[in-house]
Amino acid sequence: MIRKLMSIVALAAPLAALAATSEITVGIKLDNIDFVVGESIGAVVNIVNISPDDISVGYADSADKFFIEVFRSKDMSQLQRINDGMFVAPFLLKPNEGQKLATRLGDLYDLRHPGRYLARPVLVHRGVRYEGQIRAFDVVPGMRVANALQMFANHEGLRREFELIDWSRNGVSHLFLTAKDGGTSTRGWQTVDLGDMMKVTRPTISVMSSGEVVVLHRLDPDNFLRSEFWSVPAGLVLVRREIVQDPETAGSQRVRELYQESGGIKPKKNPWWKFW
Repeated sequence: MIRKLMSIVALAAPLAALAATSEITVGIKLDNIDFVVGESIGAVVNIVNISPDDISVGYADSADKFFIEVFRSKDMSQLQRINDGMFVAPFLLKPNEGQKLATRLGDLYDLRHPGRYLARPVLVHRGVRYEGQIRAFDVVPGMRVANALQMFANHEGLRREFELIDWSRNGVSHLFLTAKDGGTSTRGWQTVDLGDMMKVTRPTISVMSSGEVVVLHRLDPDNFLRSEFWSVPAGLVLVRREIVQDPETAGSQRVRELYQESGGIKPKKNPWWKFW
């Protein structure tokens, strides 16, 4: 009897090892641990198939499903999706294959309310749920540093409210542009990360009657970053970003050295104060 039991145990060991390798793993990595209200909340999904089966998601004949569940941390209530779009692009994984796929949670869930949220990726294959580790992230309002209002001549009652938001990302101050409509529309627009910002100069935002919206903020001691948007009733698009020289530091020692190195030909300046 003991010998028979030992034989069963010996047979079970390799079977258990085989079962342990016949798995599907799914994970998610967020672009950041916190996001300003209105950001798209980008993430990368990593799926590894070490099972003997093919995994197919998103095609007309696909039997498998992939989705990401999002919960409010304070009460673990699950958020409902705001559209029927796909979480990731369609994919097919053969045995012993893996793939990384980009996703944007802000396009699938209403995440415009500050707070802490939890995201869990789930793959369903042959009726079995394969759940990834839960990832926490915060949605924050940030600190407002400037604002502007746009009115539309041919759309009476419609207004667009802009705010410049300061928030630290990876230990560096970043400037963000947020926008939302008021009056005859309540649409919210995607928040844009305008990049690193030095706080020695207050950022500015200017709205022109032609629909141009220009944000100017200090990038480093010698330069500003100029971001130009085109804002019309049906759209808000970033059209141009450029580094422009600070006129007060244009005569710095390094600029004079470059002037000499160029053979005395004065480099062309792009005066930021004439951007309007």
